[in-house]
Amino acid sequence: MRKDIHPPYGPVVFRDKAAGFAFLTRSTLAGSTATSAKTVEWEDGRTYPVVDVEVSSASHPFYTGTARVMDTAGRVERFERRFGKR
Repeated sequence: MRKDIHPPYGPVVFRDKAAGFAFLTRSTLAGSTATSAKTVEWEDGRTYPVVDVEVSSASHPFYTGTARVMDTAGRVERFERRFGKR
């Protein structure tokens, strides 16, 4: 691998403000200037850069079980009543 062409890879906290959920992981976003202004003190007492996200596994309907199932059968029946079978 060539040196000095890759962004720094380090620990970063991703925080879902809507769900009040955060997790610590490693990412190339840790060295980004966009996230260096925001920091958070984690459970281990260290300070890490934080990235606020809008959707995570704690708030996404698929993972929380609140996803709605589309009523496709009802739509087909309504279409057939309106326009008739041909």
